[in-house]
Amino acid sequence: QVQLVESGGGLVQAGGSLRLSCVASGSIFSIKAMGWYRQAPGKQRELVAVITNGGSTNYADSVKGRFTISRDNAKNTVYLQMNSLKPEDTAVYYCTAEASSDYFQPAMRYWGKGTLLTVSS
Repeated sequence: QVQLVESGGGLVQAGGSLRLSCVASGSIFSIKAMGWYRQAPGKQRELVAVITNGGSTNYADSVKGRFTISRDNAKNTVYLQMNSLKPEDTAVYYCTAEASSDYFQPAMRYWGKGTLLTVSS
């Protein structure tokens, strides 16, 4: 099993910056893509950004140019640097990873419990 633990959420004013972190632990053989999703009140969970183990990235249009995803493969950690935050970025942010626990197992999707970001206007 793989566990994901997010940190770094909180309350920030519009225009401010914050960095989220997510550490993967447990029985890890390899991690493919890691990423961030978010879910605002009353809305569906949506992709924010994803990064492959090779460093390729993809972003939601709503965060392009403001958010940057990165990862430290040696630490099994993914980060989300968020700049120029807007009230509409308010949501619970979930870390996700496609990971396998041994050579013979296919990668599975794991989720963290989420961290709340609130952006005040």
